[in-house]
Amino acid sequence: MKDIGHMTGILYRALLSCKTEEDCAALLGDLCTYQEIEQMAQRAASAKLILEGKTYAEITEQTGISSATLSRVSKEVQHGRGGYARFLPKN
Repeated sequence: MKDIGHMTGILYRALLSCKTEEDCAALLGDLCTYQEIEQMAQRAASAKLILEGKTYAEITEQTGISSATLSRVSKEVQHGRGGYARFLPKN
């Protein structure tokens, strides 16, 4: 069986080694498809808007996110591990 913990550790350390947005873009560009990056960006932007108190209607209009995905993002914002609130930019 594959050691998933070891593999995720490699990924986490690679992400932590990024010093600039350009570093992060290069790494994610190699790791993910353009569509995967766009989907993650859409989720992050939606979470930021949720934290700012925007309505679902405003968020779907601004981001184009599906209502099902927005519901999952909202659930994580409300009951997840706190990553969105801790790490998304405040401005």
